[in-house]
Amino acid sequence: MRSTLLTASLLFLAASPAVSQQLEYEDEGRLKTIIIQELPSSVVVAADAYVNRIAALDDAGPVLNAVIDYDPVAALAAIANTERHLGGRTILVKDNIETVEWPTTAGSLALADNRTGRDAPLIARLREAGGVVLGKTNLSEWANIRSSNSSSGWSAIEGQTRNPHATDRSPCGSSSGSAVAVAAGFAWAAIGTETDGSISCPASVNGIVGFKPTVGMVSRTHIVPLSHSQDTAGPMANSVYDAALLLSAIAGSDPADAATAEADAHVVDLTEGLQAASLTSVRLGVMRNQVGENAQVAEVFEQALDDLRAAGAILVEIDYTPDESMWDDEYTVLLYELREDLGAYLRGSPADIPVRSLQDVIAFNEAHADIELRWFGQDIFELAEMTRDREAYEQARANSFRLAGPEGIDRLLAEHEVAFLIAPTEGPAWPIDLVLGDHFTPGIGAGSLAAIAGYPHLTVPMGDVEGLPVGLSFIGERWGDHAVLQAGAAYESVRSVSLAEPGFAPWR
Repeated sequence: MRSTLLTASLLFLAASPAVSQQLEYEDEGRLKTIIIQELPSSVVVAADAYVNRIAALDDAGPVLNAVIDYDPVAALAAIANTERHLGGRTILVKDNIETVEWPTTAGSLALADNRTGRDAPLIARLREAGGVVLGKTNLSEWANIRSSNSSSGWSAIEGQTRNPHATDRSPCGSSSGSAVAVAAGFAWAAIGTETDGSISCPASVNGIVGFKPTVGMVSRTHIVPLSHSQDTAGPMANSVYDAALLLSAIAGSDPADAATAEADAHVVDLTEGLQAASLTSVRLGVMRNQVGENAQVAEVFEQALDDLRAAGAILVEIDYTPDESMWDDEYTVLLYELREDLGAYLRGSPADIPVRSLQDVIAFNEAHADIELRWFGQDIFELAEMTRDREAYEQARANSFRLAGPEGIDRLLAEHEVAFLIAPTEGPAWPIDLVLGDHFTPGIGAGSLAAIAGYPHLTVPMGDVEGLPVGLSFIGERWGDHAVLQAGAAYESVRSVSLAEPGFAPWR
C-alpha cells in the first residue's frame, strides 16, 4: 500500500445529518492530517468505513493483499458527487486500467513507474457519473498469461492475494484483487477485466456477482491489453443491481476503440426492470456436460435448478460437447494478439518505462528473475514472442469465434428455443500453491464460450461447498446484456440458500 490510514475519527454533530472528521494518514512516507467539516454523514461514513476496513484487513490482520493503492481521504471526492448517477459511491479498479492518480502496473515491476497521467475512458465516464475511484486492486500479473503454472492472484508488485472465505485458498484470477475487495467489504463495487474467465472465476470463488459484458460495450482504451478480440472490462459487486448500475455508468462508444462502435445503441439504464424481473415461463438451457464431476458442486447446482423451477422457469436439458479445436485456436489467437497488442500499448505509454515490447518484458523479467521469476516462469510470453504467422492467426480466430458464437451459443439458444444457457461457473477455491500453481476443478463451466465469442456472461452466487462459494452462470446472445442481468436478478430474488460469509481465516 502506498497510502496508509493511521487514524480516523468521526465526530457526529448533535441534531445534524453532518459530521466532522479528522484523518491522519501516511502518503509515500509523508505524514498528513486533514479535517473534513460539515459533510453528510452517510457519504463520509461509507467512504471512511471502506478505508478503515482496508487498513484493518488488507494492510494488517489477515493481509489479503487485494488493494495496491488507495485514497485515504476519498470522502472528499464522495461528497462532491452525491447528486450524480452513482452518488459518490466508491469503486476500486483493477491495476491494468489507467487512472490519473496512480501508476498502472499490470502487477509487474516493469510498469512500476507507468504513471501516464490520464484516465481510461471508462474511468472518465465513471467519474462523470459521480463514482469515486477509491484505489487500485492487485491482479494476476499480466492478466495471468505469463506462465502455464502460475498462481492466480500473485504479482510482483503486491504479492499473493488471498480469498477472504479461506485465506489459504486461491482468489482465482486475473481480477483477483477486485473480487476479494468486494467480498471483503473494501468498496461498494470494483471493476475487473476479462479475456477468458478473469471476471467470472474470481467472482464465483469469492462469492460475489461478476459480469463480463458483450465485447464492445465498454472501452478498452488505456487498459493494458491481452487480446483485442476478447478483452473487456466489467463490474464486480455484491448484487446484480449494483453491477448493472456500475455498468450503466462505464459503458459507451469510444472513437479510439473500434469494437465499441455499436455500444451507444445498447447503452440504457441497465437497472431498469431488475427489481421486478421474473423467470416465469423463461426457458433456460441447462448445460449438463458442463456441471463437471464434483458431486458437491452438482448438489449446489441442483438446488439452484429447484429454485429456478419454483420461480416458474422452464428448464431444458442440453447435451453439448465443444469441438476441441476451439480451445487450440483460441490459444493461438491469444498468443498472437498478446505480442501485438501489448507491444502497441507499451510503445504508446507516455510514462518513462523500461519496456516497449513483449521482448523487452521478457528481458526485464530475466534481469529481475529473483523477484519476477521466483515462483513461476514466462513460457507463455516466450511462445507468444515466436507466434508471428498472421494467416494462421486469422484462420484460428475465424474458427474459434465460429465454434463459440454462431455454432456455439447462437446455435444452442436457437435449436433448444431457450433464452439463456446456465451452468456452474467454477468449482470451489483450491489451496494456494506458489510452487505448483493453480489447481482448477476440471470440467466445470461454459464461460469460455462467452469469452471467445464476446457474448455476455453473468455469474451470481448460488451457494457453497464446505464454506467455499460457487456461482451460477447465465450466458446470453450478443448485446443481450440487459436481458442477462434481468435473468440473474430474478434468480437472485428467489435464491433459497444462505450465502457463506467471509471468515478471514484459513479454511477449517
